[in-house]
Amino acid sequence: MILVVAEKPSVAQTIGKVLGATNRKDGYLEGEVYLVSWCVGHLVGLADASVYDQRYSKWRYDDLPIIPEEWLYEVPKDKMQQFKVLSALMKDKRVTELVCATDAGREGELIFRLVYQKAGCTKPFKRLWISSLEDSAIRDGFQHLRDSSEFDRLYEAALSRSKADWIVGINGTRLFSTLYHKKLVVGRVQTPTLAMLVERDGKITTFRKEKYFNVHIQKDGLKASLEKIKTEEEAKRIAEACDKKQASVSSLKKERKTVNPPKLYDLTTLQREANRYFSFTAQQTLDLVQSLYEKKLLTYPRTDSQFITDDMEGTVRQVISILCRKLPLFDSVAYTPDIDRISNNAKVTDHHAILPTVQVETLDIAELPESEQKILRLVATRLICATGEKHIYDETTMTVSCEGSLFTAKGKTVVQNGWKVIEQRFKATLKNKEKEEPEAVLPEVTEGDILQNVVSSVSEHFTSPPKAFTEDTLLSAMENAGNEAFDAETEKKGLGTPATRAGIIEKLVKGGFAERKGKSLIPTKDGLNLVCVLPEQITSPAMTAEWENTLMQIERGNADADAFLSGIAAMTSELVKAYPFLSDAEASRFDTARETVGKCPRCGSPVYVGKGNFYCSNRECSFCLWEDNKFFSSKKKKLTKKIAKELLDKGWCRVTGLYTPKKPQLYDAVIRLDDTGGKYVSFKMEFDR
Repeated sequence: MILVVAEKPSVAQTIGKVLGATNRKDGYLEGEVYLVSWCVGHLVGLADASVYDQRYSKWRYDDLPIIPEEWLYEVPKDKMQQFKVLSALMKDKRVTELVCATDAGREGELIFRLVYQKAGCTKPFKRLWISSLEDSAIRDGFQHLRDSSEFDRLYEAALSRSKADWIVGINGTRLFSTLYHKKLVVGRVQTPTLAMLVERDGKITTFRKEKYFNVHIQKDGLKASLEKIKTEEEAKRIAEACDKKQASVSSLKKERKTVNPPKLYDLTTLQREANRYFSFTAQQTLDLVQSLYEKKLLTYPRTDSQFITDDMEGTVRQVISILCRKLPLFDSVAYTPDIDRISNNAKVTDHHAILPTVQVETLDIAELPESEQKILRLVATRLICATGEKHIYDETTMTVSCEGSLFTAKGKTVVQNGWKVIEQRFKATLKNKEKEEPEAVLPEVTEGDILQNVVSSVSEHFTSPPKAFTEDTLLSAMENAGNEAFDAETEKKGLGTPATRAGIIEKLVKGGFAERKGKSLIPTKDGLNLVCVLPEQITSPAMTAEWENTLMQIERGNADADAFLSGIAAMTSELVKAYPFLSDAEASRFDTARETVGKCPRCGSPVYVGKGNFYCSNRECSFCLWEDNKFFSSKKKKLTKKIAKELLDKGWCRVTGLYTPKKPQLYDAVIRLDDTGGKYVSFKMEFDR
């Protein structure tokens, strides 16, 4: 039999149905030829530092840097059951070969290979590489399974990415957390992304608006302007000199311009526009597109391509025909799709652009959740626009001379609306319609015409500060970060990948280093402080973009993974050496007004006085001492601040006046902190001999 391993149960069910494996078992599906199981995301990952040495369970500067000589892997407890199912299936004597059917990308390859290796499997496997979960695509994919060796470099790049993130994350986070006595998360991609937010916030904060003035003259529907005059006095002088005077059209230039249709969506562009139109976060958009992919309505979402391959022309024409029939948005649209302009084999590597599928034909779109409807219509609109006609217009630039000053007027006349018709229809359906300035139309004049008695006026304006990042503009900045360092021929990646950027933004928000205010993303006080204390090699978007480019080269077989990781390890070691200690003033940079009673025995972060408890300041740490916990309550004693402080400082405390129902009198004992890392903290008693 053949074991097929998918990434999620829902995908496994879809594949199982096509392959005839529909008999439900515990953790897998069985058919006559195929067994189909799943991974539930990352079943196996790089082991925590404490697995290498128990002393690493506590965070100490003296233990850094932690760089494994041999890498260890572990299965999270909550996923152990499914790993056991997969491991047993891989060892099953009935199984002679496997098919890797996880998502067709870098992370999907990593997910399967780590399970395969952890289970000790050596049976041959092939790769299912598809861009759609439609039945026809799955059947075709199984008829053209690819050799696993084709994807060895993809796995190598994925594993290198994972190890690099571990080295930078574990060491950077522990280094700065122990120095500043606060959980400060440092990440290979996360930190330079935060640095971009901080840099933009600094530009906004230090911006000083400046006043300027525009002078206008008008006559018979023609309005021309002289802009950005620094002083009001100068603007008024020009206006007074021109008022009721004669002006002449000194030049008239008409230029025909063309706006080509937009490209198809890759994931990042789709996330940007979904944020702009619907205020969806990048993560929400990724989740929605993934859901539509699993419902067979969209093609594979985690793509960085905006083109299709030549052999897809027939399918795309069929999809366009279905969309024009099914979606009221495209009623009475008469056009001949230009498929050639969206086809480019050279620009499709792993996956083509995101497209609707022919499965839309069988769908009542109104039955989808509203958010999924929005994404489906957005992707459909982009396909129709991308294959539409060019938008053509004539732009007229006129220069008007009056009393020695030159005024300018611009107008636009549409010659062919082309693809803009579809875009305008789509925008008209939005609740929050984008405000578009009406196109200025100039009156019919010719060069040399004289305008008598023009009327002048002055308007006051202010320079505008840079705008805070939205997810739209931040995704664009991440995608283009560091690209100026590469030549024009280099394929560029920026910070992260289309598949990971949404998660990076969410980590910054959940970690308390960035926050959302409306559609804006801004750094918090902790975020600002964190970027201030970190060195450039950690915060530099250019350096991280260079690492990302190296990972891409590893994937292409043009760079060495060991050399890449050696460089990461060397940089991390130098980072630790550069921070042997801090001044007391600097170490208290992140201090808050909250009262501290000691350091957390689990992670080294400060333990604060709370309401009825003493809790670790690290959000990801569960350490907490409750005043009325069962151990102390049973002895009719309260865990006071004094006791908590001694327990945290020394690990033990002598307590007097303890009660027991077995004896009439109270007694004294030494109470030790006996923390095993569980949900609740344990204690044990010792008596003097």
